[in-house]
Amino acid sequence: MSVMVARKKVVRKWEKLPGRNTFCCDGRIMMARQKGIFYLTLFLILGTCALFFAFECRYLAVQLSPAIPVFAAVLFLFAMATLLRTSFSDPGVIPRALPDEAAFIEMEIEATNGTVPQGQRPPPRIKNFQINNQIVKLKYCYTCKIFRPPRASHCSICDNCVERFDHHCPWVGNCVGKRNYRYFYLFILSLSLLTIYIFTFNIVYVALKSLKIGFLNTLKETPGTYPSISLTVPTVLEVLICFFTLWSVVGLTGFHTFLVALNQTTNEDIKGSWTGKNRVQNPYSHGNIVKNCCEVLCGPLPPSVLDRRGILQQEESTAQEGSCPRRPGTQEPPSTQGPGQAQEGGVPAPSVSDTEMPEEKQRTPGEFPVPSPDPGQAEH
Repeated sequence: MSVMVARKKVVRKWEKLPGRNTFCCDGRIMMARQKGIFYLTLFLILGTCALFFAFECRYLAVQLSPAIPVFAAVLFLFAMATLLRTSFSDPGVIPRALPDEAAFIEMEIEATNGTVPQGQRPPPRIKNFQINNQIVKLKYCYTCKIFRPPRASHCSICDNCVERFDHHCPWVGNCVGKRNYRYFYLFILSLSLLTIYIFTFNIVYVALKSLKIGFLNTLKETPGTYPSISLTVPTVLEVLICFFTLWSVVGLTGFHTFLVALNQTTNEDIKGSWTGKNRVQNPYSHGNIVKNCCEVLCGPLPPSVLDRRGILQQEESTAQEGSCPRRPGTQEPPSTQGPGQAQEGGVPAPSVSDTEMPEEKQRTPGEFPVPSPDPGQAEH
């Protein structure tokens, strides 16, 4: 006998979230799907710092100060922590509208704009919102079916609307938005300091070696044991990496420092939202560099609205074969099977013939059964 058993399968909300993101550690880590350049970032930082700690740091700690490798380690750990925090966190993704919400928004838009004649282009779906006596337009997202909040934009790579969208950074493998912008800024700032630090002390190392044995002898030095170990190849490699990285990272840090001072995003700067032809003032700026920096870098961090690890329960019905156990004291229902037929359990039901019946109930063929007299009538 088959029995349908309903089992509840626990499904996390991150498994059903739309968009082009990847999740790890049961939804705790959220990244973009394109992570190749992020791995290149890790390789460059880890490789350069490993060469610096393995070769130059030992010589500089003996010749100059043991604080040199300590400070380098602090910068390295801080840069890696902010990088991972930026890459693995929710940048501020806005959930998409549910079907009922999307239908209600469509009804509101139709009621506002009216019916559009066939062949005529419908008006743009925009709402006006006032911030600090400044009119800001809220645009409608046809993918997420919502009116985006101020400063939000839809990322074409991750396919999500991100609150206070700055840009999508392939070097960190994630969008940069309201919830991880401060960590992104601290990452590029600490990486700039780390790059300058390693580049400077590589030059110092070459200068110290050149004072002792000459510059040409330093370049011709062959591998040996410390302290005469050859550090030429690792040093040249580190100098080249730091030299080409220095300009881009330091320049990017300076650009974002300028944006933080104005309380502006990269997306707004590229589009010219506050410096275009209209000369509209930035309604989010406080007019003070210190206040703008405090709001962007030290303001309260909003929680994620995705609820990635929330539980969605789905019932799955499975068929199981087996006999149902009977409760004690319950009688088995009478069998309707005829003689010689097998019961459900596979045991044949015993057949009773006329010859095996008691004498008072035996009858000859063709004889009708005679009902037994009533006990009360037999006494009379």
